[in-house]
Amino acid sequence: MKLERMLMGRKSRGFTLIELLVVIAIIAVLLAIIMPAMRKIKEVARETACKSNLRNVGLAVAMYLDDFDRKIPNTGSSNQHQWFEADGLTYRKPGSSGTYWGIYYRDYIKDQTKIFGCPSFQSTAGTRLIYTYSGSEKSTDSDYVIQNAAFGLNHHDRARHNRNTNTIYRLAEFLYASDHAEPRPDGNPDDCFHNNDVIGAMNLTGYRSGGTRSFSYRQIFRHNVRYPDPYRTGGRANILWLDGHVTPLEETTGDDVFLRWYTGDKPKPGGR
Repeated sequence: MKLERMLMGRKSRGFTLIELLVVIAIIAVLLAIIMPAMRKIKEVARETACKSNLRNVGLAVAMYLDDFDRKIPNTGSSNQHQWFEADGLTYRKPGSSGTYWGIYYRDYIKDQTKIFGCPSFQSTAGTRLIYTYSGSEKSTDSDYVIQNAAFGLNHHDRARHNRNTNTIYRLAEFLYASDHAEPRPDGNPDDCFHNNDVIGAMNLTGYRSGGTRSFSYRQIFRHNVRYPDPYRTGGRANILWLDGHVTPLEETTGDDVFLRWYTGDKPKPGGR
């Protein structure tokens, strides 16, 4: 009898309802603290991958220029995201309509198309691109397109037509490619970061409120996005300069972006 009482005294009691609620509340608070930090870490990793890809693109461009007398390829009517013909197997002809500009550099790239991808573009674009396609899965699947054609080429008139890089003022101040929703921004304020050096004017007007591509504005300043506003992300884009280095560009209306970065010209009197 004495032994039975001793064993019963050793039985552990379970948690009370109040104790369980306290534990759940503590876990909820910890998750609320940890989750934003985890999201930030994931975005840092995505941006790092994009920067690394842009640098590798820069290496491919440098090798191409060495082989082609320092002349930037004339991409012609190439102004979409596609790498392949309708069969999904045959690479498209460089410069052909609808072809992604990266096709010029595929022979200099080990992973062919993958280094033209950007995880941050995938997270902001969803499944909607500025162009739609028909044909094979590789031509029409937006996830594939986003993962393999995420950067926009500087296509200002002064940046194409087989421009010889020896005529560019400084390669480190010549914007070659950048994060963008469009594969080939043509060089005007409606689709570029500059505002024609008009202080107080607006850049990217085709992508802002009222623009025909306003739905894709958030695909441009895609890194470190902080605001849900459709025309304000609080984030940044990345720029590949022709000398191969990559720098961030904080969301801007264009006052701090020079037109000469797109043209390769010397600074005007006054520094712009």
